[in-house]
Amino acid sequence: MKAIRETNFNFPKQSNFYKGKVRDVYTIDHRLMAMVVTDRISAFDVVLPEAIPFKGQVLNQIAAKFLKATADIVPNWVLAVPDEMVTIGRICEPFKVEMVIRGYLAGHAWREYSAGKRSVCGVSLPEGLKENDKLPEPIITPTTKAHVGHDEDISRADILAKGIVSMVDYDKLEEFTQALYKRGTEIAAERGLILVDTKYEFGKVGDEIFLIDEIHTPDSSRYFYAEGYQERQDADEPQKQLSKEFVRKWLIENGFQGKDGQVVPVMTPDIVASISDRYIELYEQITGDTFVKNDHDNIPQRIEQNVLKSLNTL
Repeated sequence: MKAIRETNFNFPKQSNFYKGKVRDVYTIDHRLMAMVVTDRISAFDVVLPEAIPFKGQVLNQIAAKFLKATADIVPNWVLAVPDEMVTIGRICEPFKVEMVIRGYLAGHAWREYSAGKRSVCGVSLPEGLKENDKLPEPIITPTTKAHVGHDEDISRADILAKGIVSMVDYDKLEEFTQALYKRGTEIAAERGLILVDTKYEFGKVGDEIFLIDEIHTPDSSRYFYAEGYQERQDADEPQKQLSKEFVRKWLIENGFQGKDGQVVPVMTPDIVASISDRYIELYEQITGDTFVKNDHDNIPQRIEQNVLKSLNTL
């Protein structure tokens, strides 16, 4: 199996390049952004040493599907999807917060709650909840967007007090976040899934707000299977879920949580193949589509050719 860990293109009128945790981002003529979703995988804000075949294709195709399905709620940055691993769109000035929304007490929020905290990002939580319980209503728990290191929880009050986002814009971000999550839960329900939590990123062009990056992918979201959810909760059993949490759990079980001094466990070919298989399973469950492996002999060449062809039309 082939995996693309990094790219090194030089497109006509290329004006900048940025390497994120998972994405290689090429700026074209200070006007367009070509985002290559590589097969890198990160957990606990650390890029793991092995790339996962087909992961980039999975994430890019899920995001493309759901950005299209939510374009009536908020405009998004996408102009073209010329390749299974690439999206081209308008350059937006990103807001320096990620809008995390949670309908259930899971993941980071549960870890905070189980440690005794009853407030997450300034939002109060009731006593007596257990892991994976449905919350009385969805809550927004923003994080700061870190270029390096860990994103940090932040409250609405602190965002406004520090002037990170204006009140007018932040109210719109909350409104869009609630509407996108509602749409996401409806689409998930059609697939027999529960959208547990997710995050959205937004940017601006002039005075207009756009939805940017990816949405409703297993890297940015957590899904439970709806069938048997309540029975598992009543029996205090783990939920059957679709997300990247299985990678985090494997790391935790092997002594890694991204803390100083910890070493990423060895990712054997079997581990890499199993993660790849899980991502393909996630794709098919979340979208309802059959995943088609594009097993091209020269993936970088294919990407470059498709991007060049698309740029000539934009």
